[in-house]
Amino acid sequence: MRLHSVRLSNFRQHADTFIEFDTGLTGIIGRNGAGKTTILEAIAWALYGNPAARGTRDSIRFSRAGARATVRVELDFELGGHRYLVKRGLTSAELVLDGAAQPIATTITGVSDLLHRRLGMTRAEFFNTYFTGQKELNVMAAMGPAERAQFLSRVLGYDRLRTAQALVRDRRRLIAAETMGLRAGMTDPDAVARALADAEARVSSARTRATEAGVRHAQSAAELAGLEPQWIDAQHARERLAELLGELRVAESEEGALARDLVRLDRELAEIAVGRDELERVQRALLPLATLSAELAQLDEQWRQEGRRQTLQDSERVAREEIARLRERLERLDTAPALEIDVTAELGTRRLALEAQQTLFDERHTVWVRDRQEAETRREALREQYAELKEQRERLVTAGEEGICPTCARPLGGHFRSVLDLLDGQLETVGVDGKYFRDRLEQLAGMPDDVKALDVQRHAMQHEVSALERKLTKVQLGVQERASLARDVVAKEERLAAVLSDLSTIPAGYDVSRHRDVRAAVDRLTPLGVRAQRLGALTERAPALAEERARVTTMLDAARARLAALRDRRAAGELLEPGYSEVRTRYEALLAAVRGAELAAVAATSEVAAAVQTLERAETDRREQARVQERLAGLQRDRRLHDELDRAFTDLRTELNVALRPELSELASAFLTELTDARYSEIEIDEQYNVTVLEDGVPKPVISGGEEDVANLVLRLAISQMIADRAGQAFSLLILDEVFGSLDEPRRHGVLDLLRGLHDRFEQVILITHIESVREGLDRVISVRYDEARGSSVVEQSDRLRGGDDLEDAEERLGREREELGATG
Repeated sequence: MRLHSVRLSNFRQHADTFIEFDTGLTGIIGRNGAGKTTILEAIAWALYGNPAARGTRDSIRFSRAGARATVRVELDFELGGHRYLVKRGLTSAELVLDGAAQPIATTITGVSDLLHRRLGMTRAEFFNTYFTGQKELNVMAAMGPAERAQFLSRVLGYDRLRTAQALVRDRRRLIAAETMGLRAGMTDPDAVARALADAEARVSSARTRATEAGVRHAQSAAELAGLEPQWIDAQHARERLAELLGELRVAESEEGALARDLVRLDRELAEIAVGRDELERVQRALLPLATLSAELAQLDEQWRQEGRRQTLQDSERVAREEIARLRERLERLDTAPALEIDVTAELGTRRLALEAQQTLFDERHTVWVRDRQEAETRREALREQYAELKEQRERLVTAGEEGICPTCARPLGGHFRSVLDLLDGQLETVGVDGKYFRDRLEQLAGMPDDVKALDVQRHAMQHEVSALERKLTKVQLGVQERASLARDVVAKEERLAAVLSDLSTIPAGYDVSRHRDVRAAVDRLTPLGVRAQRLGALTERAPALAEERARVTTMLDAARARLAALRDRRAAGELLEPGYSEVRTRYEALLAAVRGAELAAVAATSEVAAAVQTLERAETDRREQARVQERLAGLQRDRRLHDELDRAFTDLRTELNVALRPELSELASAFLTELTDARYSEIEIDEQYNVTVLEDGVPKPVISGGEEDVANLVLRLAISQMIADRAGQAFSLLILDEVFGSLDEPRRHGVLDLLRGLHDRFEQVILITHIESVREGLDRVISVRYDEARGSSVVEQSDRLRGGDDLEDAEERLGREREELGATG
């Protein structure tokens, strides 16, 4: 794989960045946070999408970009003899092959899947092969022996063999379970054969019984057809007799009902004769009822008027009491209007005095607060100035006469002492001023006495004004209450006059005892009146009842004559009953025989169908048994195949793990020899995956931090080489992110020489670092800095000749170093 160019638009802190890559050693150099690693993150995001980016989709957008600004990364690279251009945004992606006019993939998922297949690596494999960060160099150092073996197996793809073996074993267990299930549910072959023979015999027997039942049914049906006309005639005669019996029952019922009606009419006519005598006695007793009822109505009206008189008298007493209470309250409130005027005037005077006092207090309090804030501000400014001057003096003393002037950025030389004296004088002046303002703050810490006195007087006047306001509120309520009471007195007096007027219209003379006696007499005579009405209505029915009795007598005689005729006809029809019983007995016997034969035929037919179904099930069981036996033979073959696969995967993993350590040691030793100029010629990895560096063939038990970084670096390169080889990709691209770590200057240049010497393996090497001194060993430099004014990263590219810099580049580097020194100073 070879990178050609990448363009970042509104991607993180890169607003618009375009970078071209070439073969050889390329350095991406800049301060921490300038946006160096973001370039590599954009490359990974273009290839694998959002899973390769840090944070969420919203955090990818440039913070100063507009709401509708497009986030986009365009990556141009070469792979397997083809040129690819991938363009990816937050919601879109497309992939162009060999500069074609139309893309070969136009969706986010489609582009990611296609690149995954073309690269032949997952995102994790790609990062473990082409990318190496400082934190990844010593990843194996913090692991135990078992963890190291598992790590190497995982990054080299050996764990996929374990996954495949697990799938094989799972499939083998499923085959075994299916075999056991088939054998458990499989029927005995002898039982199937016996069931088939029994079913065939049952079918033959059922068909014989069905034929015999059909013959019996035909014979019984013929005999029943011969008896059918005689049975029909007997039924008709039976029906006529039943109709006669029904008419006879109706006639008997009518005769009984008419006889009961005649008895009832005789009883009612006797009651009317007795009631006529009682009615005459009751009417004589009711003669005084009309006079007593009229008198009771008059007494009831007098009783209602007497109740109204008592109610009006109670209202008169209550009204007089309320008027007296209201007049007493009015007398107490007569002084309220004059008192309201006096309190209002005094309250106005007190409010004017309070406003003047408040104004005087605010003026004096504002002056005190302003003086204190000004002293505090000046003191803080002097503190910061003193700390800054002291830091400059300490830095100047540490640097000595060869130090850089903090103002002109030039070496001090002979001006060192004068600049130091100047700083001492400034420190002394600032210290004296600071002490003055510290004392001033202590003086102004508390409120002055005259301001406190004004505050006390202001609070006292506020209490007086509040008391007068409450007093005025009470007086005003009294004035309002006085007016309301006056209106209430007038209304109460008008109500009292109306009550007295109503009392004068009510007459007197109500007699309570007479009212009680008249009501008792009326109550005693009222039930007699009701009885008289009932008796009168009863005597009025006498003519109608006599007429109805004559009609019922006539109808009863006719009903008795008809009943006698029907009884004579019934006696003649009873002679038919014995002949009907004999015919019915014969007919029912033949009908039962026909139905029995029919049921036997139906049962035989059903038995034939059931026997046929049993025969079919037996045939099905025989075919199913043959199918299960065939399936079991196939499962046995699959079981043997998966057993062989399991053993093969175990042997393959064992062989790969045995060859892993020697191969990894050989690759790492080759890299180490070139990096250290053959001082260290070999790296040995034991069975516990512990790494040992050999110097002249002798293990070196203790190595320095830089040598440890070198050993980790070559081990990491060896792992990456093995991953690339197993992925089927040429390991032509190598990206190292901040891998110099604790390496000293000679070791850094040794790493660069190693990478340059491995040009035949690594055609394109990209180094990301903040160390400026490695520029001299690079073929080209990509400088990245963060522009505070624009709030984005700025990228500059330049090609360099190995072994030196031209004058313009040297001046540019010197200017940057001075800027860094001034920023840190």
